[in-house]
Amino acid sequence: MSRIAILVPGKIHERVLERLKDRFEIITVTREEKLGLDDETAARIRGVAVSGAFPGAWMDQLPGVEVIASFGVGYDGMDVKRAAEKGIVVTNTPDVLNDEVADTAIGLLLNTIRELPRAEAWLRAGNWKRGTAYPLSRFSLKGRHVGLYGLGRIGLEIAKRLEPFKVKISYHTRSRHADAPYDYYSSLSGLAEAVDTLIAIVPKTPQTHKTIDADILASLGPNGILVNVGRGWTVDEEALSAALASGALGAAGLDVFYQEPTVPATLLEPANAVLLPHVASASVPTRNAMADLVADNLIAWFEKGSALTPVPETPQKA
Repeated sequence: MSRIAILVPGKIHERVLERLKDRFEIITVTREEKLGLDDETAARIRGVAVSGAFPGAWMDQLPGVEVIASFGVGYDGMDVKRAAEKGIVVTNTPDVLNDEVADTAIGLLLNTIRELPRAEAWLRAGNWKRGTAYPLSRFSLKGRHVGLYGLGRIGLEIAKRLEPFKVKISYHTRSRHADAPYDYYSSLSGLAEAVDTLIAIVPKTPQTHKTIDADILASLGPNGILVNVGRGWTVDEEALSAALASGALGAAGLDVFYQEPTVPATLLEPANAVLLPHVASASVPTRNAMADLVADNLIAWFEKGSALTPVPETPQKA
């Protein structure tokens, strides 16, 4: 009896392939504008495991596909509208990376405020000698008012981690969270005016495009701190570069960028910017858990007829 065919376009975590290879026929192709499949092979494919975007045009090439398992919590590169129209279930990997991303957000916040990477570089360069000391950091976390732009699963974990630091916590989302014990602001501009520290953890949607602009940064002010562990799409990088250079914004810590892996030189230059190469969930244990969830979604679908973590925009069951 022939095995169910699973398509893997481009690269994906090796653990996904290891988990699937004994149960399914794995068909790999390179990422091209059009999938390099003949009609017979395309017709046999019933599932997809993918890391990155999966456009609607690819779905149209696969008449028998039932489920697309995406490696990652964000699925903005997935044409979920087209998937829903075709009755295809799309899954993602929520929750298993919440802790890692939240931990990274706190680490990035502390590094940005206390200049820890710069202090280490100063020491490694041989500058610490008798009678010398690294300059006092300009900022402290103590007494800050932190605003969370986004209070989903990860945002809530960030908030919980902030509580022991005894900072005031507020948030902005499209609607108030009834159970959240933090001050709610109905607009991002209102939140930015009230806080001195802003952590962005919102997804890539048309509504979040460059919402952190010159006005928001000006509201945070010369003592203000911006941390972004959501999507680079959210920040106007030209405005951010100008604010950092002029001192209109105190400092920024960024794990994500508008057009990755390209990082503007105007963000590489300022000493008041701490930059990471999109590593918030990039630990071996967390990426293994994400890979397992991709595989488990496909296994559950073909064994039980329902996925473990379907996105809300697409069908839930066979």
